Amino acid sequence: MDKALETQLANIQKRTGQSLDQLAAIVKKSGLAKHGEVVAMLKESLGMGHGDANVVAHYANKSAAVFAGAPAAAGSGAAGSPDAEVDAIYAGPKAALRPIHDKVMAAMEKFGPFEIAPKKAYLSLRRKKQFATVGPATNTKVEIGLNMKGVAGTARLEALPPGGMCQYRIRLTSPAEVDSELVGWIRQAYESAG
Repeated sequence: MDKALETQLANIQKRTGQSLDQLAAIVKKSGLAKHGEVVAMLKESLGMGHGDANVVAHYANKSAAVFAGAPAAAGSGAAGSPDAEVDAIYAGPKAALRPIHDKVMAAMEKFGPFEIAPKKAYLSLRRKKQFATVGPATNTKVEIGLNMKGVAGTARLEALPPGGMCQYRIRLTSPAEVDSELVGWIRQAYESAG
């Protein structure tokens, strides 16, 4: 099981003070069937963030492939960005960009644990703080936002104005652009995020 997935579920259990089975029982007791309703209920009743609530909703319904065979004991399990969230981000005319996204995420899995928080149009990737964002910028480009310091911008690694969500961005139009240079920049952002 992916270490980032294990880490997120362990953190959910620490933050809520409840085991995964207890959280799943809360979901079942609510009587809610629609995924979005369950997520909203968990956010409201337990004060969970969207990413955590989404993961618990999938866990409770065993609806995400990442939970197949996931142990229910405290401190173990699976989490991350369920495929349904990523499918929604890359729906319709952006579907052709999914192979770029998948190649970027596969490269990052080798770094170690990190939290994946799905947003409406991108994924936020965090350690102690956000180190990257990944999502479609347009129907033809995936944008990677990076937070790191002490790196000179280039034509490819575009430095952004201060005060934004990220300090740099890279736009990709092909999986072939997920090369060692790009992975090196993402690793530097990952390491600087603690």
